[in-house]
Amino acid sequence: MQLPFPLAETPDDLTREKGRKLFAGGTAEFVKGVVAMSGLPEADRLEVCFAGRSNVGKSSLINALTNRKGLARASNTPGRTQEINFFNIAESHYLVDLPGYGFANAPLAVVEKWQRLLKQYLSGRQSLRRAFVLVDARHGVKPVDEEIMSLLDSAAVTFQCVLTKSDKVKDADRARAIEATRKALAKHPAAFPEIILTSSEKGDGIETLRAVIATLV
Repeated sequence: MQLPFPLAETPDDLTREKGRKLFAGGTAEFVKGVVAMSGLPEADRLEVCFAGRSNVGKSSLINALTNRKGLARASNTPGRTQEINFFNIAESHYLVDLPGYGFANAPLAVVEKWQRLLKQYLSGRQSLRRAFVLVDARHGVKPVDEEIMSLLDSAAVTFQCVLTKSDKVKDADRARAIEATRKALAKHPAAFPEIILTSSEKGDGIETLRAVIATLV
């Protein structure tokens, strides 16, 4: 019997090549960091975004996808990303690194401002085709993740769960994290019915995520 929210399968050769071509050549470029909705670039291309708790590994995942180690600024300090950062991919896609939600090492007023911006963006960006909600495989889905998932439900934005840092957990703990994630996703109608398991450090799941992005329409 098919499990609900199965792990995404390794893409076939044709789909994998499509993903490789989209991200080939190291041509990904940082476009701008946005601190207000008025600063968003024109919605003239397909867009995907990455959301997750502070320090879940969004920047590291973007760097792995694009083969550009320093493209997105990774930090061990929660809350460093305080803007919506846009990256141009092959002049056809935007990859968007959203501010980390939850705990952040910043003044409360700053945190509240960028959390409002995050919610405005997710609710109102017409070119957004999919949100990838990143969940640390070591910690699982937290209440603040559920809040973002509920917001995506209400905004009718399809989101797909990406379990990050999968290399940092033992097999039994990983299996428990996957099962707990399935139960959490079952409550959200906007959840895409596959989970992507990744490790930015080891490269696990990167080809799969590239292929998913490349085949969105």
